[in-house]
Amino acid sequence: MKKVERINVIMRYINNRAHFTISEIMQEFNVSRSTAIRDIREIEAMGMPLVAEVGRDGGYFVMNNSVLPTVRFTDNEIKALFIAFMATRNLQLPYLKSRHSLAEKLLGLISETQQDDLVLLNQILLFEGTNPHNPDLLDLSDLPHPMLEQLIQILLKDRYLAVSVEEGREIRSYSIYLMHLYREKSSWQIEGFDLEEEKRRIIPVDNLTDVKPYPEKKRISKMKIAEQLSKQEEAVNLILELGPKAIAQFKKYHPLKITISYTNPFQTTAILKTFIHVRHPDELAEMTNWLLFLGGNIKVREIPKEIVEGLRERVDVWGSK
Repeated sequence: MKKVERINVIMRYINNRAHFTISEIMQEFNVSRSTAIRDIREIEAMGMPLVAEVGRDGGYFVMNNSVLPTVRFTDNEIKALFIAFMATRNLQLPYLKSRHSLAEKLLGLISETQQDDLVLLNQILLFEGTNPHNPDLLDLSDLPHPMLEQLIQILLKDRYLAVSVEEGREIRSYSIYLMHLYREKSSWQIEGFDLEEEKRRIIPVDNLTDVKPYPEKKRISKMKIAEQLSKQEEAVNLILELGPKAIAQFKKYHPLKITISYTNPFQTTAILKTFIHVRHPDELAEMTNWLLFLGGNIKVREIPKEIVEGLRERVDVWGSK
């Protein structure tokens, strides 16, 4: 019997008894004393309120006659959890090891028939962006950057951060107020407000070398940050109407800052409004490529002339080949 399955069975055994001893656990589950003690400690760590009794006939009982509620999953709930795990493979999400142990516990709680169903689902279901040759779901094959979980642990307590970033061969330091942590183009990014330069800044998590809370004495208030950001909001210079084919392309990929508003209840038409920094060559090239990716099922209401010139250049290059 696997450890996770054994612990789940022991928990059910305890729930059905008012009192138990280590010796009873050893005999019932054919384990050594040290293993039984480790399992009991792990069950306590999971939240079961056990109280140890001292004395020759001592043992354990559940505090205040409290027992863990019986957890039952329907077949569809089990499939929903498992498919959610499958859909996130190769995404380098944080807390992957916890997802690994959670999946093991789920498998330990269900019947063999339900396990067979999940094995079959794992063989036949593929999701966009996943590798069909990816190892089994429970393998830790898509670990994120080691700084990601450390960053999340800190920002849950404090969003004012002092970060060190590798840029080329140099290490630069920034003081930021973190606004968003997002994943785009297969990498995690920090969107923050630079507290010294008082402007928005994007920092790749992969480039982080250190992160820690920023000293309180040097902080700018959240209200002032919001005021600065509102002053720096750019005017819209790209407006497009999207048809169903363009919407399908949009769903496949779009830059994080760009959203669409559907213009009918069936979500077959939509409008897109955004601002493009035409003086930023990288953004200009990226947006030109992305508009070509959307295809011809769009109507242009407003567009920067620099984007039009870029589109013409691309079309001319392809036409000359």
